[in-house]
Amino acid sequence: MATYPLEAPIPHGFPVILDTNVVLSLWMFEDPALVPLRRAVEAGALTLFSREDCLTELSRVLAYSQFKQPPERQIDIAAGYLARCTLIEATETPACELPNCLDRDDQKFLEVARDSGAHALLSRDKLVLKLARRPVIASRFAILTPERFQALLP
Repeated sequence: MATYPLEAPIPHGFPVILDTNVVLSLWMFEDPALVPLRRAVEAGALTLFSREDCLTELSRVLAYSQFKQPPERQIDIAAGYLARCTLIEATETPACELPNCLDRDDQKFLEVARDSGAHALLSRDKLVLKLARRPVIASRFAILTPERFQALLP
């Protein structure tokens, strides 16, 4: 089966999930290659969804010593991202079973995409990206890199 179809231009308010690495790329590393995506998010052109466990992971990763982020910056990044997100609860009776991601820490992002009704999960993680063609995912949402997604922005 093909992947979930996405057509350019992406409409205003398009529902999206960002995994932790994409959030870091946008607001901690300020990746210049992702400026169009960051602008779209900050302008409110995309509807972001997340869940408490995703935000907990973001806070934990921001505190990694190798990133050398002062506590104030960690708080600013996490709070700024939270302010842009609609939080959803974990679903006790999911609409469908998802394939298991080999990295169990990434499973929650698949669940948020499924449970929120998002049309895209943005990730650079190869293990997550490999799941895009699985029928249960391809029929519900796209999984693609932020670079590919931003190419579809108006």
